[in-house]
Amino acid sequence: MSHVPQPAEATAATASTAFRSALEVIRGVEPRVADAIGQELADQREMLKLIASENYASPATLLTMGNWFSDKYAEGTIGRRFYAGCRNVDTVEALAAEHARELFGAQHAYAQPHSGIDANLVAFWAVLAQRVEAPALERAGARQVNDLTEQDWETLRRDLGNQRMLGMSLDAGGHLTHGFRPNISGKMFNQRSYGTDPETGLLDYEALRATARDFRPMIIVAGYSAYPRLVNFRIMREIADEVGATLMVDMAHFAGLVAGKVLTGDFDPVPHAQIVTTTTHKSLRGPRGGMVLCDSSLADQVDRGCPMVLGGPLPHVMAAKAVALAEARQDSFRDYAQRVVDNARALAEGLMRRGATLVTGGTDNHLNLIDVASSYGLTGRQAEAALLASGIVTNRNAIPADPNGAWYTSGIRIGTPALTTRGLGTGEMDEIAGLIDTVLSATQPGTTKKGIPSKAQHVLEEKTADEVSQRATDLLSGFPLYPGIDLS
Repeated sequence: MSHVPQPAEATAATASTAFRSALEVIRGVEPRVADAIGQELADQREMLKLIASENYASPATLLTMGNWFSDKYAEGTIGRRFYAGCRNVDTVEALAAEHARELFGAQHAYAQPHSGIDANLVAFWAVLAQRVEAPALERAGARQVNDLTEQDWETLRRDLGNQRMLGMSLDAGGHLTHGFRPNISGKMFNQRSYGTDPETGLLDYEALRATARDFRPMIIVAGYSAYPRLVNFRIMREIADEVGATLMVDMAHFAGLVAGKVLTGDFDPVPHAQIVTTTTHKSLRGPRGGMVLCDSSLADQVDRGCPMVLGGPLPHVMAAKAVALAEARQDSFRDYAQRVVDNARALAEGLMRRGATLVTGGTDNHLNLIDVASSYGLTGRQAEAALLASGIVTNRNAIPADPNGAWYTSGIRIGTPALTTRGLGTGEMDEIAGLIDTVLSATQPGTTKKGIPSKAQHVLEEKTADEVSQRATDLLSGFPLYPGIDLS
């Protein structure tokens, strides 16, 4: 049985008609786009989606994004817009913020960020505004930056660009927005990374504490995109307080587990961090977008995300966020979140029983990281391509101290939010573990045209790929995606 939130049975036909009608309207202008949209649904119905950062939004959430709010400019925030005629935008933004506060127990919520990186930029600059800009204005006796003298302004600009941030390294499971040099976050800050224990792959809090004492960052970023264990945010806050840092948590990946009350106490970031960022898709199962939660001390700075960092808000997406957050407040979402974790553990056990090596030896959350180099003699890119050819969608990912770097990688990241939404359970996860092992065991590294070993090319018999793809399709046939929607 599918667990994608569906319309009531009496209105399922209405939803199906709505999507068919929308495609017909699109087809009248650019049929190739309509065809691509229809094909995407067909592809997603047939593929085992194991990308940890993807999910399936409800029909209500999807339909909410296609409306007249898309036509409205609404810079500013609720009740304080730079454009007139925003009363309806105020309504949906206020609803999104209200649902977020209630769902996460946050003092303040800001629903405007367009993406996770936008949410992180808002958070970074909110902290800089609070801790660098506000004191500078007070010293100068100025109300706003436009009132500063040229000399004071130049001093402030240098100070804003000379602060320190400590974040989890990319190969340890952190995100590129946590200070990775090619990303803007690594260019904004004097940045240093913390990692994991080289033996266990687990976060080493005492080593992190020592780094923080030595480096004295203004911001410590916690959270991850490829770390399969939990983070103790109480300890992270203790370390931050000890060195006078603001604790920022990026919970984009595991927000659904927080919303679903699977992560509580020390593992819930909201009571411990001054500022928390997230995406609204991934495990939260909403539209693509971002959000910032914070305590009251940072509320004013966060609400200035536009024009500080963001351009015009996307009111149609904020409306969809409000719908998805309302869905996440239902009791059924707690059941969903727990099943995500149960499925991830079952998938880990199935893989390890078949001989696969997992980073940290398992999982406590929604994702697993397979060391395909140690297990199968492959690069992440080779494994990703072989699995895709076999009907299994994953993404390559670096592992700690990865000898193949961040492009080819030595790992494959897999997650269970999407398949759990479709209704698959622990028994199906064991079967999927078998399919993954079958493909990777049958895959060999390829060579270039000159016969040189290649980190990109792979060799997999077409027969094996076809057999596994058919088994994947057969498995998914019992768990239809958007079963009430017929585009034919």
